[in-house]
Amino acid sequence: MAKAGLKLKIFGSVQGINFRHHTKQIAEQLGLTGWVKNAPDGTVECLAEGEEKNLKKMSNWCNEGPKWSGVDKVEEQWLDYSGQFDSFNIIY
Repeated sequence: MAKAGLKLKIFGSVQGINFRHHTKQIAEQLGLTGWVKNAPDGTVECLAEGEEKNLKKMSNWCNEGPKWSGVDKVEEQWLDYSGQFDSFNIIY
């Protein structure tokens, strides 16, 4: 299975509701590495690497988010796999 990278920018009611924490849990369940952080513009940004099928699952999850979130849209940018991450972390 091919590995890739995926950068996501999630818009909507996604800060202050544990979106990053749940994103980290999903990423770990899917065997992905990378990071997630709150951006100054009110969005959440995520950079994940791993198997393409699992990155697609991560993107699908981010389009829904936790049940109490209000995701308006998600921008995707597919990247080459770099292998630079050992784990998935929340950046504060």
